[in-house]
Amino acid sequence: MGQESSNNRRRFEGKVVFITGAARGQGREHAIRFASEGARIIGVDRCEDLPNTHYPLATEEDLAQTVKSVEAAGGAMHADVADVRDLDRLREVFVAGYEKFGRIDVVVANAGIYSPAPVRYATSEQWAETVDTNLTGVFNTVRVAVRRMIEQDQGGAIAITSSIAGLKGMYGSAAYNASKHGVVGFMRSLALELAPHQIRVNTVHPTSVGTPMINNETFPKLVRSDLENPTMDDVADFLRPQQPMNVAWLDASDIADAVLWLCSDEARYVTGVTLPVDGGALLR
Repeated sequence: MGQESSNNRRRFEGKVVFITGAARGQGREHAIRFASEGARIIGVDRCEDLPNTHYPLATEEDLAQTVKSVEAAGGAMHADVADVRDLDRLREVFVAGYEKFGRIDVVVANAGIYSPAPVRYATSEQWAETVDTNLTGVFNTVRVAVRRMIEQDQGGAIAITSSIAGLKGMYGSAAYNASKHGVVGFMRSLALELAPHQIRVNTVHPTSVGTPMINNETFPKLVRSDLENPTMDDVADFLRPQQPMNVAWLDASDIADAVLWLCSDEARYVTGVTLPVDGGALLR
């Protein structure tokens, strides 16, 4: 038989991917897509609401659905509940997955929250909740996995979910803005640190994505406070002009396309980059 077509090649055959925020949204899409290309998945999510984040977070049922979807895609997944702010618990879940699958090749630090508040109204608790999840949580995610990746001595990739808010200012979102800028600085330092080990580190910067982070009862009221009962159609009217390509929000699959490419051998010399997937939003 002839050599298998490159179009049929599964880019992550035999590899293991650690994903945070895996219960729904972008994290679930990443897990399914990596699994469909041959990877086994270690996934975590908090699966409990936060007191200062004003929309429902994922549930244990959501995480169980991700496992089913990964298995339906032909993959295997070790999934458990962990808050990325809790280093000890995060390490416990990761190590259990590592011992089950025997290696680690890719880390996708995806868990994040969005809780906007102008500084004059923001509380210390709101600030800490956002920064500890979006920035310290990324540090914790990398910390529990990177030593084993280095010792494995087979290279690897780390992709961090930032935002266009990691590259530009956004009104009324100081904590979110600071945390998403912060992961860029962290990425750049880490990319230098890990380059001698052939481990690449990059950030992805989506514009709005059609996940429960914006598709909830609270977000329309935040962005269309001029209306009495705003809907997601009203949100779309507000968001669409922000993207020159005239799209209100992207699909989670659009972000997964970028993440999988960055973590694949097709990007084997791509490290330290901030990759926008934004419909041109950063051009505004």
